[in-house]
Amino acid sequence: MDERMSSGARSRRPSPLPARVVLAARVFLAARVLLAVAAFVVALLLTACEAPGGTATDDRGPVPAPPAPSPYGVVFLGPGDCSSRGPVIREVFCRSEKAAATVLARHLGTPSSGPPCPDATDFVLHVSETGTGARSRLTTGYACMRNLEPPHPGDPGQGGGPLTVVGDCVTASRAGEVTETACADAGGRAPRYRVESAVRRRAQCPDDTDLFVSLRGEKPVGCARRSTGWRR
Repeated sequence: MDERMSSGARSRRPSPLPARVVLAARVFLAARVLLAVAAFVVALLLTACEAPGGTATDDRGPVPAPPAPSPYGVVFLGPGDCSSRGPVIREVFCRSEKAAATVLARHLGTPSSGPPCPDATDFVLHVSETGTGARSRLTTGYACMRNLEPPHPGDPGQGGGPLTVVGDCVTASRAGEVTETACADAGGRAPRYRVESAVRRRAQCPDDTDLFVSLRGEKPVGCARRSTGWRR
């Protein structure tokens, strides 16, 4: 009796674990493997981003600073620049409250020998830029200026400006010289003439032309007629 019981005890096997326990163990093992792989990848990335000394580096290099804008043009009182008013003319920002006139054109030489100024020129500035602060080789010459605000003596018929253009009025002297005058000015005794057109040669003026006026530019002859509305 005891021997059969003893023999039965030796042949007993342990009962298998439930399926849920086995599945949980496998999930836990897989999670540990994934965590280990993730830690290895992070360590590899950190090592690649570090220099031998242990400090982070940036291979993009420094960002260059944008060039500082120049307050004025390369040429002193160049085309489009603005000047102040007063006995000492200075170049200023065109939006400044000190700005009085703008440059229509800039030429070397003198007004009598250089290219003519545009018809809208109100006055001419003789420019001389000297010294170590000169910003260009265009150091001497003249600038054709126009006022930023009225009056505009260079406009036709206003009686001012450095040029005589079509629409201007003049008075003539016995010496053959003419003086520009405002067309609206009815005073004075000298006969007055209005420049009606400009041509290349005198022969191209209309037959009723009373006075030939010297102009500048491609059409240097002004054809002027005497106005009957002005008194002498």
